[in-house]
Amino acid sequence: MLSIECPWCGSRDQSEFSYGGEAHIVRPKEPEKLSDEDWGDYLFNRKNTKGRFQEQWCHTAGCRRWFNAVRDSQSYKIEAVYKISEQSPDGIPE
Repeated sequence: MLSIECPWCGSRDQSEFSYGGEAHIVRPKEPEKLSDEDWGDYLFNRKNTKGRFQEQWCHTAGCRRWFNAVRDSQSYKIEAVYKISEQSPDGIPE
């Protein structure tokens, strides 16, 4: 079982968390001006990174706060966790 380090509560079992997908997705400033194709791209198309990947998690069975994690998609090892308001750790591209 995967163990995830919540920045507020500490290490907990994966079953306490909900996966939120890719981190650092920026909402379009003027979505009403996007074409249907561009809006669909924003909503549905995400990276499918092999290796280190930044993603969002919510501690749904604990503090209910969202945070970001850097996880290797091949080994499932979580290399870092950081609060949504914080910068990503050094050396990790956004």
